[in-house]
Amino acid sequence: MSDNLKNVSPIEDFDWNAYEIGETFSERSKEDLEKTYDQSLSRINDKEVVMGKVSSMNKREVVVNIGYKSDGIVSMNEFRYNPDLKVGDEVEVYIESQEDKKGQLILSHKKARASRSWERVNEALEKDEIIKGYIKCRTKGGMIVDVFGIEAFLPGSQIDVKPIRDYDVFVDKTMEFKVVKINHEFKNVVVSHKALIEAELEQQKKDIISKLEKGQVLEGTVKNITSYGVFIDLGGVDGLIHITDLSWGRVQHPEEVVKLDEKINVVILDFDDDKKRIALGLKQLTPHPWDALSADLKVGDKVKGRVVVMADYGAFIEITTGVEGLIHVSEMSWTQHLRSAQDFMKVGDEVEAVVLTLDRDERKMSLGIKQLKPDPWENIEEKYPVGSQHTAKVRNFTNFGVFAEIEEGVDGLIHISDLSWTKKIKHPSEITQIGADIQVQVLEIDKDNRRLSLGHKQLEENPWDVFETIFTVGSVHEGTVVELVDKGAVISLPYGVEGFATPKHLVKEDGTQAQVEDKLEFKVIEFNKDSKRIIVSHSKVYEDEKGGGENREASEKRAPRKSAKKDDAPQMTSTAAEKTTLGDIEELAALRDKLSGEGK
Repeated sequence: MSDNLKNVSPIEDFDWNAYEIGETFSERSKEDLEKTYDQSLSRINDKEVVMGKVSSMNKREVVVNIGYKSDGIVSMNEFRYNPDLKVGDEVEVYIESQEDKKGQLILSHKKARASRSWERVNEALEKDEIIKGYIKCRTKGGMIVDVFGIEAFLPGSQIDVKPIRDYDVFVDKTMEFKVVKINHEFKNVVVSHKALIEAELEQQKKDIISKLEKGQVLEGTVKNITSYGVFIDLGGVDGLIHITDLSWGRVQHPEEVVKLDEKINVVILDFDDDKKRIALGLKQLTPHPWDALSADLKVGDKVKGRVVVMADYGAFIEITTGVEGLIHVSEMSWTQHLRSAQDFMKVGDEVEAVVLTLDRDERKMSLGIKQLKPDPWENIEEKYPVGSQHTAKVRNFTNFGVFAEIEEGVDGLIHISDLSWTKKIKHPSEITQIGADIQVQVLEIDKDNRRLSLGHKQLEENPWDVFETIFTVGSVHEGTVVELVDKGAVISLPYGVEGFATPKHLVKEDGTQAQVEDKLEFKVIEFNKDSKRIIVSHSKVYEDEKGGGENREASEKRAPRKSAKKDDAPQMTSTAAEKTTLGDIEELAALRDKLSGEGK
């Protein structure tokens, strides 16, 4: 045995049982070791904020070491505002629980940020500090931004200096902002990204404005399109191209010429003293189309074009881009009736026309399309001689007659007195209607004033030639009292003719006065074909019978008495004139011939 082993003495309190089961530390040693280990760990409490270091991370979780006996886990969603997060970064965490059921340390970065967020937001506003925020979603009028765990509002007008057309492209993005407003009462925060670039743009804007001159050509970007014009971004300075300055031709909407975000060259037309309102032009960069119009074009030439604008008074025809002529409605048809230009053409129609006037200095041109057809009044006497009969179309009514058109551009007036031989017409609508066909006879031609006098009744034989042989003075006819007036009564006679009887000739044989609807015999005491008047008497019938045959015969041979005053007997009309047709007139003519034969 060596000397070293001789000098080693056994440990008196060595625990051989512990050694056998693998425990190499004594109770005291274990206590000392645990004490030393505990002293090396951080002292933490629930519900407090501490600093930790990112030890590892994946797509779902971030492992944070806070110096505790175990690491904590934080959801990656709580770091969406910071896409640059990496292992080794120090982060704030809120201790929710030192141990859960599985013995896991539960941390929250979101709550840690929120615990100090209000102070940090106020500090950022005071120091005009640039901060980062995560755009969570869009809302009415703007976006919701996560700033220090607080939901701040980003107005749409504060996202960029340019109008934003698609808000959704900013969702889930992390951007830099400035705090521009805080409502302490409601704890509302408003942030702006536009404020970060405005200072730079303001200087750029001053440089551009200082160099602006009328007639200067600049490149710009289409910023916004409205119904009245286009706003152009000239690099921090906005100008407006009015819709009339986009093209020499007609433009219904600016979108026909330019598109959003398109880069175009524009010319400065005008600006105010402060150069805040800048008028721009696009069409001025090209020559005026009138200057390029063919020098050979003259009055009388035929041109083709497209209808670009319609109005009641006429149509504007675009011959070439920027060159237009007006076709007045009076130059669209030879007809004299008032019509709207829309009756002849519509926008988009391709038309051929004749140049009527041409003023190159004023850049005006008038056109006509009726000149492409011959003037119907040139040979009016040969085509529609007096006495000729035609079918016309009723175009309009007046109180004194009917305007009827025989063909386009040739029309005339049928006077109300020339509509019927027998019927007393108060308005032409009693005979015909607008748009209907009507048979007419040409009575008179006024070529200088382009007017025709037409007749309708002249197509039929004058029935008064027949009535003259039937209602002779002294003849007796059955009649009906149809109307009582102040000076007598209107009597309905055969063949739809009316006669008139004064009160003294309405006395019956028993002395009573005839009443309406009384059927009596009446003797003709006056017949006037020119004034179409028949005067009759009932009392004469029985008075002559009392006087005997001789008196009756003498009375019949007696010359007719002096005609009654005009006021006493109105012009004879028909109580049922609609019954007097051409057939009736033929029947009357046959009756007249029969009477004439018997007389012979």
